[in-house]
Amino acid sequence: MAGDTLTSSEYIRHHLTNLTFGKTPDGSWAFAHDAAEAKAMGFWAIHVDTMFWSILLGVAFLYFFTRAAKGATTGVPNGLVNFAEWIVEFIDTSVRGSFSGRNSLVAPLALTIFIWIFLQNLMDLVPVDVIPKLSELLGIHFMKVVPSTDPNATFGMAIGVFALVLFYSIKIKGVGGFVGELTLQPFSSKNPVVNLLFIPINFILEFVSLIAKPISLALRLFGNMYAGEMIFILIAIMYNAGLVLGLFGGALQLGWAIFHILIITLQAFIFMTLTIVYLDMAHNEH
Repeated sequence: MAGDTLTSSEYIRHHLTNLTFGKTPDGSWAFAHDAAEAKAMGFWAIHVDTMFWSILLGVAFLYFFTRAAKGATTGVPNGLVNFAEWIVEFIDTSVRGSFSGRNSLVAPLALTIFIWIFLQNLMDLVPVDVIPKLSELLGIHFMKVVPSTDPNATFGMAIGVFALVLFYSIKIKGVGGFVGELTLQPFSSKNPVVNLLFIPINFILEFVSLIAKPISLALRLFGNMYAGEMIFILIAIMYNAGLVLGLFGGALQLGWAIFHILIITLQAFIFMTLTIVYLDMAHNEH
């Protein structure tokens, strides 16, 4: 495997380890040399590869859509402008179908989420050994190129959405209205004494439902993309070990890549759609 020096388990561990920068046990700050050292760095460690690729892809998104916006004319659009207009119309249709309030932030946010996550997921189609091998030539021993396979990235995006949900829930309904949603439903009674007894039950149920929103957003994206990456790695191991040969090995990779394109797009769409739905719920009274 990987230069004929790694076992299958070492190969998998190597490809699933982030380039981590953090505080070492001796108090200095440095890059981790293995997975165990990266784990020992704790909460304040930074996954440099996740940060690098997610920011790079975000900049690429902004660059191409800015070019498309500047190139838009009243005439027949060129390829880039036509593609951008198609994406914007698709997002606009999705927002109109799922969001009943009035908020100029929702459509740009939905566009950003869909394209950014799609680009992050798309990196999973890069052959698993290409960028890690190039990184090793530069002296970088670990390089994960799919940010959405890192739970830090998926939870970061989900927490950002959750913060907006909380902000608009309080802004639209007021503190009293938001607290009322958490304490006066789903169980209620015309008897005030019975209502007081229902408040802690309602709060537990509604609080769990509220917290489940960012957790489900993050874990759904992470789980699907992590599983897809694992399958690519396992196919590479079988190919390197001679368990799949020649054209069959290539066909196996190609077949999974084609199927994975659907997963890549679907996961970006689901994250975007749930974001729109959660913000719509924040704008509406129950």
